[in-house]
Amino acid sequence: AATNRPDVLDPALLRPGRFDRRVVVPAPDMKGRLGILEVHSRRTPLAEDVDLEVLAKSTVGMNGSQLENLVNEAALLAAREDKKTIHMEDLDAAKDKVMMGPERRSAVVSERDRRRTAYHEAGHAIVSAVLPDSDKVHKVTITPRGMAMGLTWYLPEERTGFTQGEFESRIAMAMGGRAAEEVV
Repeated sequence: AATNRPDVLDPALLRPGRFDRRVVVPAPDMKGRLGILEVHSRRTPLAEDVDLEVLAKSTVGMNGSQLENLVNEAALLAAREDKKTIHMEDLDAAKDKVMMGPERRSAVVSERDRRRTAYHEAGHAIVSAVLPDSDKVHKVTITPRGMAMGLTWYLPEERTGFTQGEFESRIAMAMGGRAAEEVV
């Protein structure tokens, strides 16, 4: 079977001479994601406001099947609202759902927790805005999704390695949420 987890295979399958060849298929880069999105949205009516390049930049780490699922999910969201075309807001909502899970609309969140989440996410965004080596903030939300009460999305640059400044910026951005809670 194809897997990226050889630890779950029977040891007899992994003995010398059996499966010595490993084929590594990395996640596509920005250009590859853009091409995949273009292929999967070819037969889908897209609105004028759709920018697949922005979508490709914001889907770092997603593979082809996830990108296909994103386009299909956006089509379902648009169809539920009786739209004739898929808008960027549909693709954005589909990306959020594919990456983080559906909105937890049934989650009962107190006003105190909503405010704390808002301060926390604002802290991530503010620290990111003032640091020179940080990724650009794409979206901030306090809508609960998956296990998260809120989320700050970044548009990371394609890179193969990190400088010390970039690592330090990531640590500072992560701590910015908690620091904002403490300040408030």
